[in-house]
Amino acid sequence: MKAKMYRIHGFVQGVGFRAFVYHRARALGVKGFVQNEVDGSVTVVAEGNEKALEELEMYLKSGPSFSRVEEVNVVEIPPENYNDFEIR
Repeated sequence: MKAKMYRIHGFVQGVGFRAFVYHRARALGVKGFVQNEVDGSVTVVAEGNEKALEELEMYLKSGPSFSRVEEVNVVEIPPENYNDFEIR
């Protein structure tokens, strides 16, 4: 299992981005969370197999239809063994 932290910048708050990530992550079997940040970005912490994380990253780069993703920063982090995926 791998874990990554993604920071998504652009027009990503108030457009259903967290719900979009939540549904995609759960469908892929990814554990972790998604949350808004005060600077207008969104953070995603995700744990899963490499293939699932690659697919999730593809979704993060596109976002839901009303969003505009400008940049996705990715950092590999140690897994924390989350039980589920949640919106914070």
